[in-house]
Amino acid sequence: MDNNAKQSIVDNFERYFSVELAETQEQKNLAYGIRYRVYCQEFHYEKPNKEELEYDEFDERSKHCLIIHQDSGLPAGCVRLVPTFDSRKKDPLPFEKHCLNSLDESFIEQLALDRQHVCEISRLAVDGIFRRRPGEHSTRFGEPSSLDFSRQEQRTFSLIAVACFLAATVLTETTERTSVFAMMEPFLPRLMNRSGIMFQRAGQDIDYHGTRAPYFITTQSALTHMHPDLKELYQWIKTSIVPA
Repeated sequence: MDNNAKQSIVDNFERYFSVELAETQEQKNLAYGIRYRVYCQEFHYEKPNKEELEYDEFDERSKHCLIIHQDSGLPAGCVRLVPTFDSRKKDPLPFEKHCLNSLDESFIEQLALDRQHVCEISRLAVDGIFRRRPGEHSTRFGEPSSLDFSRQEQRTFSLIAVACFLAATVLTETTERTSVFAMMEPFLPRLMNRSGIMFQRAGQDIDYHGTRAPYFITTQSALTHMHPDLKELYQWIKTSIVPA
């Protein structure tokens, strides 16, 4: 891509969305609300509850990011970084607790990781209103078409999941949790691979919130091989969520 095309990705995304670190309980609840609509109401991975918030025991120690649609103020996407502070037995990450049987132990052992630099990126979710075509389903916000998204605006929606991953990558860099695991549906590694971000498989497919598999990447690898157009978006996101 030429410089104008690269710049337009940042310009277009910034025009419609903001990215923020979710530090207050109110901000975290916006993330938990996205997760509830996706995991509980839409795909039925988790049981509904009266709070209409989806959260677990890992959230308290996690760092969370939010993507907000600026015109409507609606939360569009979220992601969290879960650190670990001890051994797998004493302080497992979510994928180690729930998906242990799927892991390629020989692959993970040969990585010889220092657990003080290990984390998991998880609960990456994009609200259905920013994924579905107009009129496909009604949501708690009404029909997507009722929000009157422009065509140019809708073109940026496919970047929300990528922006969530980039925001999480910023957190891995700033917290020095640079050995990164993620349980991902098959489409996301393929999407990221096209952007130069090459994940390594760390195990087999498992039915966990849909068909997923464990993947591994280092922050250095992601930043080194990231395509220049996404590198600009990464830098803009970093400026948005890291205090000057």
